[in-house]
Amino acid sequence: MEEYDVAVVGAGPAGSSAARAAAEAGARVVVLDRAAFPRYKTCGGGLIGPSLAALPPDPPVRAAITRVSLSLAGGRRRTRTLDRPCLQMVTRAELDGWLLDRAAAVGAEVRVPCQVLSVADDVVETSAGPLRAQVVIAADGTSSRLAREVGVRLARVDLGLELELEASALAGEWEDRVQLDWGPIPGSYAWVFPKGDTLTVGVIAARGAGAATKRYLRDFVARSGLGGLRVVHDSGHLTRCRTTDSPLGRGRVLLAGDAAGLMEPWTREGISFATRSGALAGAVAAAGASGAVERYRAALAAELLPEMAAGERCLRAFEARPRAFHELIASTPVGWRAFCRITRGETTLARAVRHRSVRAGLGLLS
Repeated sequence: MEEYDVAVVGAGPAGSSAARAAAEAGARVVVLDRAAFPRYKTCGGGLIGPSLAALPPDPPVRAAITRVSLSLAGGRRRTRTLDRPCLQMVTRAELDGWLLDRAAAVGAEVRVPCQVLSVADDVVETSAGPLRAQVVIAADGTSSRLAREVGVRLARVDLGLELELEASALAGEWEDRVQLDWGPIPGSYAWVFPKGDTLTVGVIAARGAGAATKRYLRDFVARSGLGGLRVVHDSGHLTRCRTTDSPLGRGRVLLAGDAAGLMEPWTREGISFATRSGALAGAVAAAGASGAVERYRAALAAELLPEMAAGERCLRAFEARPRAFHELIASTPVGWRAFCRITRGETTLARAVRHRSVRAGLGLLS
């Protein structure tokens, strides 16, 4: 039976980041994913500053954003122009393949497609046969079986619906611009993200309002003048946000990214949480199984968990008074400056919320 220090289940941003970090630390690493790569993945594909900081150099960026259009249920639109980008756009198929290649380049062994059937102590049963691993990192997304076995508890589940549209003659109009619309369903919003020859258009809202969420997407596409574009992909997915006391691992198993329910609750931004939690899990796993869960929890508590708490606070204010929240970001210097600094990675949401003026504004809104 082949033996490894670390087995990573899932080769998305969390899994590949974990594999790269563990391999760079000198561990013997294998990455397992049931899908063949490249593969399509439902995701807005926006990279904020923390995502870029956690990635290797020169990711496969398709667009750099210097114009942001903000609206409230289709109205009160305002477009802000920046002197330097606040977001970078990628497709997940390209990003995930590139990250997996980076992990392989530093020594991680890649097995795709390869399905993980079970994990018992240090034995990982796969469709290609069993292997041994001192630590297993579950980074296999929102439907993770290992996360269910560990006992992840969820505070919120949201439904995201997304269309990939052929940009055609509108590609130039959207070349460097995104559209963000605060929606009619409490806590919902919609986006248009450019990807060169395609546009990613999506909406997200709390699960349980499926018909209203579909209607919001349909209306948003029409209001954005995109109704005549050819649909390349039509997909949906669930996003999961953990409770504050949800486990982050058990025994030899660590949970990273969506499998752990790690994401920012307000925007549901997950790529930066995936890459950063994956890298932390990989570094912890490379140091051995003893005390791994406790060391991993402490690493997450230093930055990612406070960001989730700040996002929850923003979400409550946004749900309570979306119009005031819109005006805070679209029309006030302090709100717009905070938005740009967070998206560029110059500060974090947790640090921004601790700022006296932002804290006062959120207090008034909620």
